[in-house]
Amino acid sequence: MSQQDTFDAAVLRTDAPHSARVWNYWIGGKDYYEVDRRLGDDVIAVYPQAQELARASRGFQTRAVRHLAAEAGIGQFLDIGTGLPVAGSTHEVAQASNPTARIAYVDNDPLVLAHARALLTSTPQGRTQYIAQNFMDTEQVLREARETLDLSQPVAVMVLSTLGHVEPAAGVDLLRRYMAPLVSGSYLVLCDTISTPATVAAQEAYAAGDTPAYWVRHRDEITASAEGMEMVEPGFGPVSLWWPEASGATAVDQWGFVARKP
Repeated sequence: MSQQDTFDAAVLRTDAPHSARVWNYWIGGKDYYEVDRRLGDDVIAVYPQAQELARASRGFQTRAVRHLAAEAGIGQFLDIGTGLPVAGSTHEVAQASNPTARIAYVDNDPLVLAHARALLTSTPQGRTQYIAQNFMDTEQVLREARETLDLSQPVAVMVLSTLGHVEPAAGVDLLRRYMAPLVSGSYLVLCDTISTPATVAAQEAYAAGDTPAYWVRHRDEITASAEGMEMVEPGFGPVSLWWPEASGATAVDQWGFVARKP
């Protein structure tokens, strides 16, 4: 099946909430339905920080990609768990600093797949690719990524607000499988929701919407993914405080880091 056929075969459901659409609602997008808004509002009712957290994650993505492309000299990105296309996607930010940047997006969600054409724009000098695979299948993802990325050169692996879809016991091993074949100078960019009484309540409210589970994590379950790597300053902490562009930023329960493979 060609990529075009795969796009056309994507099946959308509008009768049940969908994680990508709920997230899109929280960040101020337009690709959601009433059922998604209701669940999003149910979570906000028990966890008012939900929208701020989601938007802080997007801001962190922009700043981290810009830092890697403009300052660290990274020209290759593997964006895992892509989500719905929005303004300021990884390829747009990276290619604004480095027009030759290459980006491979990974997601097998039918809704994301239906919108994936928007991710395949690129500068003439660079390239983008959409990999319609389950990100748990690291071997297949990396095999297909080689169509766009040169794995003999450094790659930045982006896993943003996605690891929560993986059971905590499996998350660290998954990320190690992605990083192991990559060369020195590659990076891991990771963020997710830390476990607090408030975020656990949000997790339960979200689960009541009959959507796939999303697990919040203890802080050491996130930092374990960077074992043996060198964290870029300011290290691990609230993503809203990772080199914020404006003063007065406040902490959110979405924590993350950028780490370099030595």
